[in-house]
Amino acid sequence: MTMKIKFTFVLPLLAAAGLAGCGDGNGGGPLTELSAAAALGAKIFADPSLSASGRLSCTTCHDPGRAHASNAAVIAGGPNLTTPGFRNPPSLRYIDQTPAFAITDDGALGGFDRDGRVASLAEQARQPLLAAHEMANISAVNFANRLQQAAYAAEFRQVFGNTVFDDPQTALDRATFALQRYQLEDDEFHPYDSKYDAFLQGRAQLSAQELRGLQAFNDPQKGNCTACHPGNRGAGGSLPLFTDFHYDNLGVPRNDAIPATADPAYYDLGLCGPDREDLKDRLELCGQFKTPTLRNIALTAPYFHNGRFATLREAVAFYVQRDTSPQFWYPLADDGSVRKFNDVPGPTATGFDYRTIVNIEEVPYDRRLGEQPRLTESEIDDVVAFLNTLNDGYQP
Repeated sequence: MTMKIKFTFVLPLLAAAGLAGCGDGNGGGPLTELSAAAALGAKIFADPSLSASGRLSCTTCHDPGRAHASNAAVIAGGPNLTTPGFRNPPSLRYIDQTPAFAITDDGALGGFDRDGRVASLAEQARQPLLAAHEMANISAVNFANRLQQAAYAAEFRQVFGNTVFDDPQTALDRATFALQRYQLEDDEFHPYDSKYDAFLQGRAQLSAQELRGLQAFNDPQKGNCTACHPGNRGAGGSLPLFTDFHYDNLGVPRNDAIPATADPAYYDLGLCGPDREDLKDRLELCGQFKTPTLRNIALTAPYFHNGRFATLREAVAFYVQRDTSPQFWYPLADDGSVRKFNDVPGPTATGFDYRTIVNIEEVPYDRRLGEQPRLTESEIDDVVAFLNTLNDGYQP
């Protein structure tokens, strides 16, 4: 692969700069070459020797064969691969267009990670390199020492300067910059080549079931999926991202497969903690997680921030049956009542009940116990069939 850029100067972290004007894959023509920094990023991404265990790489949690997602609700990392994580690793596809985090009149939007707490792909890459439950480098020094032993260390010096390893923090910054460039430049992260893309471009036809699913997906009185996952072309004819980058609290059931949930006092409340700390007093944001893209959704099971649902059909059914038949989705208390919204706290010492801020107003969450769901069983199947048209790599 041809190297078209050679970096021989010392770069700052460039948190935001790397996100602007970097190849679009969404109407501007594909990139066919990687810069020298991006090519290094590809090697770093796949290198397990950079972890404390020597067996964990970025691809462990972000498998290219699964649209850069994982097939496990949580991955165990650390020096012995015995330290469990807390969240379902999200797909890294199509996140290059993510806007900066902000809180607007319509609520929170943007930012990287499921809680938007980091501002760039470079910063996002830094976290797993250092996190105790992931690659477990205890410091920049620890990481730089491993990077110096990599087979491509000489190439790293050639690109970023002969003295790059003199300052471990500089070496870490250059490595995360390279990872950012890789995700921005490599078309594999944003190919826009699904069957639905071909359909929008007039190069493919959807089946009768897929068309029914698309109709139910769009219908504001049925799935109403486009309220959070818009699927129409954007400005200038750009292909859709299937996310509005906003946040929502869906009351997803607790996942006992996450070891942290063995502690009844543990709750992952997304925007207001525990990982994110700056919004912990914004109670109205608690339990909200960023709306993911639905591109490749059929390839990225399990689903939701805690990986609670193993199949796509189960996830779609939860959306429409959560309130009409909660006994299907939540555990029962000793008295036989349903412990609905059991992964957010009930009334606290201050009297605040986090269950009151779960989204129960928008379609399809506006149904009540015993009412008919917004989608029938056959319509759920139709929507799932449509969602399968969003997988990358369609061959007519």
